[in-house]
Amino acid sequence: MAENLPAGELRNYMLDEIRRFKHSLKHALDGIKYAISHEKNFRLELIFAFLIIVLIFIFKVKNWEAIILILMIMWVLVSELTNTVFERVVDILKPRIHPYARLIKDLMAAVVLISSIASIVVGLIIFYPYFRDLIVMISFY
Repeated sequence: MAENLPAGELRNYMLDEIRRFKHSLKHALDGIKYAISHEKNFRLELIFAFLIIVLIFIFKVKNWEAIILILMIMWVLVSELTNTVFERVVDILKPRIHPYARLIKDLMAAVVLISSIASIVVGLIIFYPYFRDLIVMISFY
């Protein structure tokens, strides 16, 4: 559609698209701010994410290992945000509580737990050789 517009209209179209994108980005950042200020687990996961990223640089892990670790971090954070969304939706429906309301919250918590455990296992597998080499190096001093 945009490619058929005259130059002046194309410029306006592009500026509108940029404004819409900025607006969408603001909403996304507002969601992250909410999660940081209201969700203790999200804050804790962000701390662990930061520590893992620091370890990636300290140990100079291989590129593919860094990519896997970053994807695992994102998986946990997205799971936590999804859990938060489901919890809020269930909380809205609470006055008309349904037997599945508690189950939905429990299942979403299980999603976060499974993603966290899987991420920890992957992190241990990737970082084990680096920590092993560090311990061997330290033991020689």
